[in-house]
Amino acid sequence: MKMKIIALAMFFVLSAQSPIHAQGRKPGGLSLGDFSGQLQDLTSRVSSSVVQITGSGYGMESDGEHAGTGILTRERSTGSGVIVSEDGYIMTNAHVVDGARTIRIRISGVSGKGISTFDAVLVGIDRILDLALLKIEATGLQALPFGNANEVKQGELVMAFGSPLGMDNSVSMGIVSAAARQLTDDDPRIYIQTDAPINPGNSGGPLVNTEGHLIGINTFIFSKSGGSEGIGFAIPSNVIRYVFESLRKDGHVHRAQIGIAARTITPSLASGLNLEPESGVLVEDIQMDGPAEKAGIEVGDVVLSIGDTSLRNVRDLALELYRYNIGETVTLQILREDMKFSIKLAVAESDDDPERFADMVNLEDNLIPKLGILGLTIDEKIRSVLSALRIPDGVLVAALGGSPSYFGDQPQAGDVIHAVNGTRVNSIESLEFELRQLKPGKSLVLQLERNGSMLFLALEPN
Repeated sequence: MKMKIIALAMFFVLSAQSPIHAQGRKPGGLSLGDFSGQLQDLTSRVSSSVVQITGSGYGMESDGEHAGTGILTRERSTGSGVIVSEDGYIMTNAHVVDGARTIRIRISGVSGKGISTFDAVLVGIDRILDLALLKIEATGLQALPFGNANEVKQGELVMAFGSPLGMDNSVSMGIVSAAARQLTDDDPRIYIQTDAPINPGNSGGPLVNTEGHLIGINTFIFSKSGGSEGIGFAIPSNVIRYVFESLRKDGHVHRAQIGIAARTITPSLASGLNLEPESGVLVEDIQMDGPAEKAGIEVGDVVLSIGDTSLRNVRDLALELYRYNIGETVTLQILREDMKFSIKLAVAESDDDPERFADMVNLEDNLIPKLGILGLTIDEKIRSVLSALRIPDGVLVAALGGSPSYFGDQPQAGDVIHAVNGTRVNSIESLEFELRQLKPGKSLVLQLERNGSMLFLALEPN
């Protein structure tokens, strides 16, 4: 039976002041009752920072009796989230709320009450890192403090909170199976692996240490059965904090890079190139005119450290880059043949990020409400930083901006819209004009360009 990767949100069709420290105690110094009491105290403090999230929307369900047809159905997703500020900001997984037209939040114990329910606004979403930021109109909430994922150790006791299978306010306990796990050797995304039982519905819920600090957000599991088999993964808190601050400030995430493609130095690479395994990362390629090329870094160099942090693999490099803002200067220690030296360069924003144009738009001038996007008219400036377009003009989807008036396959950040129902558009004004001409109930067909390919998106009015 094949192993499945299962995101932890359910999706179906509708009809820290008292840490636990047992280390260094003499036998008998901590009774089971004491240990249980401390767990209860920890659970009580953390639970008030955990929320249940319900998102609802519409989707197409396959009609089994008529091949190639679909039926519009109402859909709902349930998951979890964690309060990260007392004024109503909540972090969760992108897949919990992606595509939802309405988002509802359930919180226990607000202002001494039982269960309180709020409508939430989606502040921003990052599908690559699978994180989203929500906002509710509330103050005085119990925010869960961030921990330092770099200090997480294998074997450390952790607790997972959330709403598994829709059952809110649940907690499970386990240990850290691996402090920094990659799905592949050169995947820059890093996860904390845990055996704490987590199941569908736990997505977006916090993984906390014995100090009651947020060290991760539960994201997916490996499973043959569909349920927890002790192999769960959480996004580290350092990544969560970076995304939270970026989404709160700008509505999207700035992706820092230094202009290199790096490889973990495996034993095979080390043997063939006479390098030390797990000592630095190998520079496999250089971005033309990027920070590394301008600083003099060459293909075949080994980056031994960034700042004061030694690197063992690609995941170390990826984690360290989250510490730097775009434009900051960083010092790299380089090994070239038998020579070691330092190089300073500026951290830059990734130029292939489809959301990199989001800073160029605002709601007043660029919102196209019927499509739920923020658009940019393609001019010479924008054309110069895009890959060669098949059609030289159109409207670039710079970011997503609210709930569209049509359902179906939606435009994505980075798409270029070229036509509406067969009529060419070359500006925001012409796009909005054509949308206004659509008769009530008429389908909308967008011709757009995505990653160098042309395609049609067919949408139906709500």
